[in-house]
Amino acid sequence: MSLCTTSSQTVGPYYRIGLDWLIKTDLAPEGVAGERVTIEGRLTDADGKGIPDAVLEIWQANSRGRYPSPSDTREEIELEPAFRGWGRVPTDDSGVFRFTTIKPGNVPGYNGEPQAPHLNVTLLMRGILRHLYTRMYFPDDATTHDPVLALVPQERRATLVARETEPGRLRWDVVVQGQGETVFFDC
Repeated sequence: MSLCTTSSQTVGPYYRIGLDWLIKTDLAPEGVAGERVTIEGRLTDADGKGIPDAVLEIWQANSRGRYPSPSDTREEIELEPAFRGWGRVPTDDSGVFRFTTIKPGNVPGYNGEPQAPHLNVTLLMRGILRHLYTRMYFPDDATTHDPVLALVPQERRATLVARETEPGRLRWDVVVQGQGETVFFDC
């Protein structure tokens, strides 16, 4: 008996079939404290082709560095009721994605060491059975002192750092395979 994966066992293309109500492209509605930013990018394969019908799930802290989660019990940091901190962003037919949020504050990592402001990103797309996990860091932050980024070889760190295209707008492209591949983490 063979236990090989068949095409019927791959993920998708289900994201646009009845799941539009789960799309959340504004992680921090107007009125939430923090520096608002729009993040745009393109999800591509090893050949540079855009990956359509994929989803990026984003999880982040608020501008003060607290996650909207029962697991974050740091009561000394205010939690804003309107702040979602979570979003689900689809790619279009060319692999392009866009969402709006606020720049998160520093959060403590393991051993209490502060982490640079970042977004936690999970990628879901056709043909993969396991989600891909990565991070997006903000430009001009002390990312060289981030304990997670420090684990990434210097020559690959740029794949995790967005670049500013104009005030309030960042560009972060995600390459799932091949040259310039984005760093993905095991979880």
